[in-house]
Formats: sequence, structure tokens, C-alpha cells
Amino acid sequence: MKPFLLACVVLGSVTWGAAADKPRVFITDSKSWEVSSGGGGTADGFGTAGGGGARPQTAEIIKTFGERCPNAIVNNKQEKADYIILLDHEGGKSPISRDNKVVVFNKDGDSIMSASMRSLGNAVQGACSAMFKDWAERGPKAAAKAE
Repeated sequence: MKPFLLACVVLGSVTWGAAADKPRVFITDSKSWEVSSGGGGTADGFGTAGGGGARPQTAEIIKTFGERCPNAIVNNKQEKADYIILLDHEGGKSPISRDNKVVVFNKDGDSIMSASMRSLGNAVQGACSAMFKDWAERGPKAAAKAE
């Protein structure tokens, strides 16, 4: 029983140490709205229609971030994050008119990257690259000093 317990303690500390070397990321979007309307008529009648509302895409963004940036830990507590990523993914449009806007902020609140990209995957990859470039300079040691 003691060797099993020792193995669990060693494995747990290795897992915790590996997680400590990964940046924590809080992902959000700007809660953008989509509105559409139309109208038309003839001499016999006229009609209009409209609709709109929020099109939250945060879950899709987090899923794509987990796939494209597996060396980061997505966290739902902004105050615990090393980076905040604001990513607006415009769904429901044709691929030509779709645009993904991304901004990456470090723990100090400084913007370290901002861009617009056609695909969500490329926007996530760009954010991930910028984050890890900054993480290599600041790293977990800088994050530990801030606490």
C-alpha cells in the first residue's frame, strides 16, 4: 500500500508542476449583437420583418482554443488568469464576410496582440502564439512574483 501511496504523491506533484508551467487564460467576447430586417411591397400591399439579438460564441471559442492551444489552461476566473483573450467570432455569415477580431492582454492589462482574421482557428492560433511569446519572456516565475 505504501508504494502505491508514494506513486500517487509523486504523480500528483508532477501533474501540479506541469500545470504551474502553463499559462492560465480567461476567454471572453464583447457580447456583440446581430440585427437583420427587410421589407418590400407592391401596389397591393407592403410588409416588413426584422429580428436580432445576441449571438454568443464563447463556448465555440473555448472549444477551438482547447484544440488549437492545448498548452494553456482555460480558466473561468478572470482574476486568476495570466492572460485575457477577447475574441469576437462572427457566426451566421458567409465565410467571405465573416471576420474574427482578437485581442490578447497580459496580467498587467497590457495589450500584446490585436488582429482581425477570417477564420476562428487562425485567430486562436495567432492569440496562442502571441501569448506564448510573452509567456517565454515573463513565464511562470514572473507570474509567481506578482502574487
